[in-house]
Amino acid sequence: MIEQYPQQVKIAFKHFPLRNHRFATKAAQAAVAAGRQGHFWEFHDQLYKRYNRLNDQAIEEIRAALALSPEQFKADMLAPGTIARINADMQSGAQAGVRGTPTVFINGRRLMDKSLHGFQAMINPLLQQSGAKK
Repeated sequence: MIEQYPQQVKIAFKHFPLRNHRFATKAAQAAVAAGRQGHFWEFHDQLYKRYNRLNDQAIEEIRAALALSPEQFKADMLAPGTIARINADMQSGAQAGVRGTPTVFINGRRLMDKSLHGFQAMINPLLQQSGAKK
């Protein structure tokens, strides 16, 4: 949808590390740290490719592959602002009824069908109502 409507559709990513995944919180911290060096989405995509085998080594391999500063990365992972952001995201997710990931909301409404068709079925009428063009 971003490629179809680059000027009309924006993504706001919220962290919601699941408590039953022992590396989920560390992965969220790493993604925030990567974002502080301008590589959030690249780091995010690599995390999701490895979601079932996440560990410290995987996080370090992704950091190195993206040529992120190791010192800044480590400091940013542990920074109070990083922890506060993740906690705030988790709190807002819990208030919105998020129980698992991925969970998608469009203009505050939960998207149940996460296929391309599901996205289009929800977004296209909103874009038509607003008069937005590709």
